[in-house]
Amino acid sequence: MSDPVELHVACPDADTGLLIARAAVEARLAACGNVLRGVTSVFRWEAAVEEDGEALLVLKTVSSRTAALTRLIRDQHPYDLPAITWHEIAADEATARWLCDETTDPELPQTGTDGQAEPATDVPR
Repeated sequence: MSDPVELHVACPDADTGLLIARAAVEARLAACGNVLRGVTSVFRWEAAVEEDGEALLVLKTVSSRTAALTRLIRDQHPYDLPAITWHEIAADEATARWLCDETTDPELPQTGTDGQAEPATDVPR
């Protein structure tokens, strides 16, 4: 079974976060998405320190879907360089199974965070 993963990316607004979350869940690349409104980000961009209001998109998935999920976000995100970060998370057995069940599509190959195919034994049955 793939390890549970939580992925974060800031969006310019909640509507953008919701569109990406829905696309990710519909494509079975994430089991769920949360959009946190009212985030203030401070960042360096093009040699200047910027501050802007954003929404934080949190997606729950499994490690075998991270590469494809990252591609989907980059394709749909309006920023030139959306800062996409993720980390493995601890989850109880029922939650871990749900994440695997909801992100498994028998029609699609399962790949690891490096984009390489994972062994077939890693696909939940």
